[in-house]
Amino acid sequence: MSTTTTRGLASPAPAEVTKPRPRRGLRGSRTFNFWLFISPFLLGLIVFVYIPIIWSAYLSFFEARFTVTPSDFVGLDNYRDIFSDTQFTGSLVTFTVFAAFIVPTTWAVSLGLALLVNRLRFMRAFYRSVFFLPTACSYVAASLIWKMSLFNGVRFGLANTVIGWFGVDNIAWLANPDPPWYWLVIITARLWLQSGFYMILFLAALQNIPQELYEAAAIDGAKPGWQTFRYITLPQLRATSTAVVLLLLVAAYQAFDEFFNLLSKTTWGRPPLVDLYYTALGQDQNYGKGSAGAMVLTVLICVVTLFQGKIMGFGRGDESR
Repeated sequence: MSTTTTRGLASPAPAEVTKPRPRRGLRGSRTFNFWLFISPFLLGLIVFVYIPIIWSAYLSFFEARFTVTPSDFVGLDNYRDIFSDTQFTGSLVTFTVFAAFIVPTTWAVSLGLALLVNRLRFMRAFYRSVFFLPTACSYVAASLIWKMSLFNGVRFGLANTVIGWFGVDNIAWLANPDPPWYWLVIITARLWLQSGFYMILFLAALQNIPQELYEAAAIDGAKPGWQTFRYITLPQLRATSTAVVLLLLVAAYQAFDEFFNLLSKTTWGRPPLVDLYYTALGQDQNYGKGSAGAMVLTVLICVVTLFQGKIMGFGRGDESR
């Protein structure tokens, strides 16, 4: 009877869940929150990037010496002067060759480090931190270490000590441009400073590759090593490789700190930015000509990066992978 009575009782109605009241006003607006969060970055981008670029483009058409205030309109004269400057045009050609060498070298070293770290089964975080640590070092500090300790050109320098073990005489690494040993100093410093950062990018991309692809390849008879790297790993890294090459190209043409500190005031081996630095802030302080050179360098970087993106399929989406 108690069972019948219990079944006859109606079950209590579930308590109504109180829905949160939607926020009203600006705090509840997604558009307002979006602009609120990006406004500091956007403000800094406008003040420190876009305004200087616009002002530099405006200044390149005026005569401006010893002041950033334009005086006389000269049209394209500053551009004619910068293109007739053999030192500036030579630096563009030299650093196009430099970019063609340093970009694939850094890409290969970074990818190799990422593959090695990714295969580790213990102390992976330690080695990842060790390789990434040079990224936190200042370019100026690293350049001075390379100049005064590793490649200082004296008998007690580390590089000359090592080659002395093999009976090679001391080399003045940064003093004589023939042969151009200074390129070895600059390239090793740049590889040490940059490889760790791009290794992290490749490592993150490697860890996102589905393991099912490697298992399917093993079932199909693919041998671990070169075959899996060529047909699985490398295609899966195409998007990351495109971004890495793009960043390396821009960084190559914007090289300044290591060249300025390693080569001092030498006239050989100057990158475009160092040459423009002496043009705008040297004895003549020709800001109009320096601005024209900066605009030429900006256009060159844009053309090279767009051409590279066109070749590697940057921005096409998933179908480019």
